[in-house]
Amino acid sequence: MIARILRWLMLLQVLAVLGVAYLAVQAWGVASPAMALLLAGGMLLAVRALIVARNFWQSRRMGSPVPAEYQLGAGGAARLFLGELRATLWTSSWGMLRPRLHVLDAAAPAQGLPVLLVHGYVCNRGYWTKLSRQLARAGIAHDGVDLEPIGADIEEFVPQVQQAIEALCARTGSDRAIIVAHSMGGLVARAWLRRHGAARVARIVTIGTPHHGTVLANLAAGANARQMRRVDGAPSGWLAQLAASETPETRALITSIYSHHDNIVVPQSSAQLPGARNLAFGGIGHVALASDARVLRQLLAEITIKNEVARPPSTPHFA
Repeated sequence: MIARILRWLMLLQVLAVLGVAYLAVQAWGVASPAMALLLAGGMLLAVRALIVARNFWQSRRMGSPVPAEYQLGAGGAARLFLGELRATLWTSSWGMLRPRLHVLDAAAPAQGLPVLLVHGYVCNRGYWTKLSRQLARAGIAHDGVDLEPIGADIEEFVPQVQQAIEALCARTGSDRAIIVAHSMGGLVARAWLRRHGAARVARIVTIGTPHHGTVLANLAAGANARQMRRVDGAPSGWLAQLAASETPETRALITSIYSHHDNIVVPQSSAQLPGARNLAFGGIGHVALASDARVLRQLLAEITIKNEVARPPSTPHFA
């Protein structure tokens, strides 16, 4: 569904660019059609950039303090903005329009445990293209799940994750898998763990997940957005119930990767999960988290640490 919606939005953007280019030639006196197209394309890019800039402005205004070691200068701030803009444009204009994952070489045996990729709010498996390429190169079997319908209650996504886990384990002959989840997908993974337990999972790695809610969800639509909201500075009732249901052993299964400059999870400290393995980064926006080279290296390390994934799921082996 998301791919269809994005294709229509892309068509509307193309028509808008052509319309503005026509106007530029006919009414603004731009002599060259090529220059008119460049002008129209530049205006569209400026609109997209303003949306990203507005998110960063809101996230800083309502965000948590950035530790001194992660604070950015002018150059770092520019790289942060451009990196998030590039990631947003790529995922929404290409990656999620063609939601495909890379496949392993059929002649090469898979390495380690398989990985299930769970996307976030209003996304699909196309978000994971770059990580999928890295996993395929490492010989790690993996698959993704497309969570639908878009605005459903998070609990409604749990059976979809369970089905995907069972199918992935059956296909690979493994008794357990690793879940890597972005944003809302991390909450879906925790809800799945609450319902189905740890028998089928060796580790859950969340990336930029609003474990304690995000202020920006107050502006979003859907039952899942309401579950991710912060009300009067506190997590929603659903988030509070989810947290109350988890034991130290459950939290020990989770790694939370997050950025102090996340422009969607606000406050950014909401991505820290007590009792989990929390790994902080700086200078990375929300969408860019799963394509940033530093995060990709950390993800592969989390996935391939054999002495961690080989332990029994009930063992609280992380501080």
